[in-house]
Amino acid sequence: MSLSTAMKTAQSSFSNVGLQSAVASKNIANASNPAYARRAAILATASSGATVVETQRAQNEALLKQNLLSISKAGGQDTLLAGLTQMKMMLGGEDYELAPSTYLAKLRDNLQTFADKPNEVSLAETVVSDAIDVANSLNSTSLSLQKLRAEADADIDTAVVELNRLLKEFRTYNDQVRQGTAAGTDVNDALDQRDKLLTEISAIVGVNTVTRTNNDLALYTSDGTVLFETVERSVSFQPTTTYTATVTGNQVLIDGVPVQAGAGGNTSARGSIAALLQIRDHTAPTFQAQLDEMARGLINMFSENTAGGVVDGLFVRNGLAVGDDLSVTAVVPGLSTVIKVNPDVITSQGGNAMLLRDGIYETFNNPGGDPLASFSDLLNNYASAFEAPMTFDTAAAIDTTGTILAFSSGSVGWLEEIRGAATTAGDDKNALLGRTQEALQNVTSVSLDEELALLLDLEQSYKASAKLVAAVDEMITALLQAAG
Repeated sequence: MSLSTAMKTAQSSFSNVGLQSAVASKNIANASNPAYARRAAILATASSGATVVETQRAQNEALLKQNLLSISKAGGQDTLLAGLTQMKMMLGGEDYELAPSTYLAKLRDNLQTFADKPNEVSLAETVVSDAIDVANSLNSTSLSLQKLRAEADADIDTAVVELNRLLKEFRTYNDQVRQGTAAGTDVNDALDQRDKLLTEISAIVGVNTVTRTNNDLALYTSDGTVLFETVERSVSFQPTTTYTATVTGNQVLIDGVPVQAGAGGNTSARGSIAALLQIRDHTAPTFQAQLDEMARGLINMFSENTAGGVVDGLFVRNGLAVGDDLSVTAVVPGLSTVIKVNPDVITSQGGNAMLLRDGIYETFNNPGGDPLASFSDLLNNYASAFEAPMTFDTAAAIDTTGTILAFSSGSVGWLEEIRGAATTAGDDKNALLGRTQEALQNVTSVSLDEELALLLDLEQSYKASAKLVAAVDEMITALLQAAG
C-alpha cells in the first residue's frame, strides 16, 4: 500500500466515523421519542476502503400495517365500552339499584301487600311512592340516554375536526417524502412524522395504506373509501345539539360516502368515529326502545275501563301526542321520558292514594264510598297483571313475549351481556395491540446499549485511523530526512 493510499484510507475512515457518530448521537437523543425510528449509517466498499452511502431508517411495513389495524380496533372497542359503562352507571352500577326493574319489583311486592290490607292508607301511600320511583327511574334513565347520545354526537364532531387537521398535516409530510425521495435527499424525519400521523388517524378511523411511486402513500378507510390520495379528501359532519328519542343524528361523510357504524359487543368498529356512531344510533336507541316499551306496558297494566272507554290510570302520559290505544305492539318513542304518576293519587298534589283501590275515574269497588271498606278486586287485578305475559316490540332486541318484570330484567341482562362481550373483546384487542407495538418497537426503537456499544467501536476505529495517520507521518518524515 502506498503512503497516499494509506492516507486516503485514513481520511475515509475519519469521515465514516464522523457520520456514524452523528447518526448514533441522534439515535441516543431520540431514545425516548416513540415516533422516532432508529437510523443506521450504511457502508459500502469504495476505492479507499469503505464509505457511508446512506442513512437507513429501521422499518417493517407489515408490522406497521398490523399496528395501525390494532390501534383502530382497540380504539373503537374502548370507545364503545366507555359508552356501555356510562349506560350501566345510569342504572346504579354493579347492583343496578337504580334500574326500573328494581323499582318495578318493589312496586309489585307492596301492591300485593296493599291488596291484602286494602283499608291501610299508609300502604296506599307506599304504593303510590313506589310508582313515582318507577316513573322517575324511567324518566331519568331516558334523559341520561339522550344526553349520552348528545355527548357522542359532540365527540364525533370533535373527531371529524381533528381528522381533517391530521389529513392536512399528513399531506405536508407526504409531499416532503415524495419530493425528497424523487430528489434523492434524506426523508427519514418526514417519514417519522408521517408514520406518527398515521397512528393518530387510525385511532379515529380505520386506515389501509397503499405505497406508490417515490414512497407516496395513499390512504383508504377499512371499507374502501378514499381518505387521502395525493390530496386529503373532505370529511364532513353536521352536529346535532339536542337529542330526544325521536331525533336521528346526521351521518359522517368521507368524500361523500357515509361512515358505517360498528355492530355488536365485540364491535366491528375501527376507530372512534364508527364506535361513537354505534352508541348514538344503535346501542342507546335500542335501550331507549326497551324503556319506552316498559312505559307502554305499565300504562296498559294500570289503565281503567270507563263508560267512555279505556283511559290511563295510575300511570299517565304527560302531553305526549300518541294514539289513544297503547295496546298495539309498537314502540312509542320517548314514552319513558314523559310517563308520570296520575296526580289524582298523589296526596301532596291534592290527590287521594285510596283511589288506586277504588278507581280513579269511576268507583268500581266501593260504590257507597265507605272509607272503611276493604274491597281489593282492582288491586288484585293490578297485582295479577305483573304475572300476565304481554307482547313487546322486536325493536327492543329482547324477548318479545313475557311479563313486565321479565322484560325489565331482560333489559338489564341485555346491557350486561353486550357490556361483558365488549369488556372481553377490549382486553383481547388491547393485548394484541400491546404485542404488535412491542414487536414494532423491537424493530424500530432505539436501544441505548446498542448505541453506546457502537460508539465504543467507533472510538476504536478513530484510534486506529489516528495511528495510521501517525505512522504515515513518521514514514514521510523519515523519507524526507533520507532525501536530505
